[in-house]
Amino acid sequence: MTKTTTEVLVAGAVALAVVISGCSDRNSGVSVPTSAPSTVGVPAVTDPISNTAKAEADPCGVLSAAEIESIGGKVKRTRTEDLTTGVACTWVFEVSPTTVSAGLVTGNKNGLRSLYESNATGGLTTFRPVEPINGHPAVVYANGGEGQGTCTLAVGIRDDLVYTIIPRLSSDHPSFADPCGMATKVAAAAIKNLKKS
Repeated sequence: MTKTTTEVLVAGAVALAVVISGCSDRNSGVSVPTSAPSTVGVPAVTDPISNTAKAEADPCGVLSAAEIESIGGKVKRTRTEDLTTGVACTWVFEVSPTTVSAGLVTGNKNGLRSLYESNATGGLTTFRPVEPINGHPAVVYANGGEGQGTCTLAVGIRDDLVYTIIPRLSSDHPSFADPCGMATKVAAAAIKNLKKS
């Protein structure tokens, strides 16, 4: 049975909330440090974007319809999801059940450092720093839920803020074999637009 977009977003938000909260959950399998973990190697955001209020309130406005369709194909509908970690946009494509969700994770005040800390304590099942996107450091990560056609990419917008993109692609979508490549394209377009704000 296919999960709905809302279920996927809620699961992603919960996973990220566990990662960034520092709270212990004995059933989650997430290791929580008793002392501050090493954060060696956390990249600084050298070109921070300060004006993000509009994108925080309207995540779907970060990308135009033409921009998102040039990346993922014809969009059937768009909706915003008000999550505990911030407001996200979900684009639902005509190649069903393909979706891409993206937004600024305002509930995480430690930016990419949160992910590096969680990885250092064994709290992530996937953690892979990738090439900077338009000059901004980025990480592919997961806390379970990895699979074909999906990717979670976090990009440092500032040292205290990340933009997260989560494609969930159906097997007949052209980018199914490279969902992280699609996430990177969304991130690049979003950063370009955020810098114009």
